[in-house]
Amino acid sequence: MRLKMFLSEAARSLTTNVSTTIAATLTVLIAMFLFGLVVALGSWVNSYTGNVKEGVVVKVFFDQTASEQEINAVRARVDADPDVKNVEFVSKEQALEMMKKRAPELTRNLTSNPFGHAFTVFPRDANQVSAIADRLEPVPVGVDKVTYEEETTERVLLVAKVLGIIILIGSLLLLVASMILIANTIRLSIYARRREIEVMKLVGATNWFVRGPFILEGVICGLVGSLVAVVLLLVAKEVALDTIPVLDQARNDADALAFPLTALILVGLSLLIGAVGSGVTLRRFLQV
Repeated sequence: MRLKMFLSEAARSLTTNVSTTIAATLTVLIAMFLFGLVVALGSWVNSYTGNVKEGVVVKVFFDQTASEQEINAVRARVDADPDVKNVEFVSKEQALEMMKKRAPELTRNLTSNPFGHAFTVFPRDANQVSAIADRLEPVPVGVDKVTYEEETTERVLLVAKVLGIIILIGSLLLLVASMILIANTIRLSIYARRREIEVMKLVGATNWFVRGPFILEGVICGLVGSLVAVVLLLVAKEVALDTIPVLDQARNDADALAFPLTALILVGLSLLIGAVGSGVTLRRFLQV
């Protein structure tokens, strides 16, 4: 019964104070739309950098004269390294076939195989590639060279770190700004009805009885704003992927957070902000 009354009061207030209702809803819409973009971009960047990091490996190239015993000795040494996740053996025949596919013009006139056997060493953490390579210095017997493309690897790791920090800071700032804007908008609605609140308190209404309709107002504004934001994000997602070839190709290289999960996060967050913003903002007006 009380819930029904709260709902009717909230509906009456929303329709009476149309301007503040629209302002609160639009604030939620814009905030959740931008936050949704940040979440999608951040999760995609995280996935993409994760894929790039998987390509950060240590290459161990053997002499053509390296014996099986020397190769096995190096394999045992690498396997014993706690920072190594996996080791892949690449025979000289496989190396030649890969080079034929990659640069056929360079291998067309070869009369013999110029390659030796090799190991591709995958680290548990991309940041450990230099440490793994350093542990193989001086190079073991039978090894021609050990390389991990130091400059490229360091650039990849630096870019991944910087992007991660930027996305994190951007998300936090946007979330805080959203909460402040929504709280201020709700404060305007409550301020316009401060006399009504004072009268309710003077006739004996409890704090929660007064808070109920206002919290429902915040929840309704948050729900409507977030649902519209989700629809706009879905439209933007489809339009962008269909009209910008680079983004369509990028979708095959990395995955953003699943859209249904993103939508649930936005709706849940907006409901929380609407309820908390109304409840907290109303506190000072309850001190009658």
